[in-house]
Amino acid sequence: MLLEIITGQPAITRSEEKTHIVQWVHSVLLEKEINDIVDSRLQGEFDIDSVKKVLDTAMACVAATSIHRPTMNHVVNELKQCFSNKMTPPFDSDDLESSSNSSIIVSFDGISGESSLER
Repeated sequence: MLLEIITGQPAITRSEEKTHIVQWVHSVLLEKEINDIVDSRLQGEFDIDSVKKVLDTAMACVAATSIHRPTMNHVVNELKQCFSNKMTPPFDSDDLESSSNSSIIVSFDGISGESSLER
């Protein structure tokens, strides 16, 4: 799911090849830049360090063997760290008066990192 959010792409492309997003991201990471992975609708308006960390976390979540995958608690902590200081988009003070931009508030406070079976 993290990969779908970062890329803006579906989990499986609807082309003849039916490429899975994990395969696509992995191949792009080997050949191109992270900017080529991030959803183009963001138009470059993102923190590259946060994206790198989220991508690292997302790719760890899809490790071939489950023992190499992070716990949900670890994933939640990583995401909290990525977004704690990065949620305020850059803006000009003039934009505040002249635009009707809406804010996006993301909170991970209600996510415990425990599975529903553990609760």
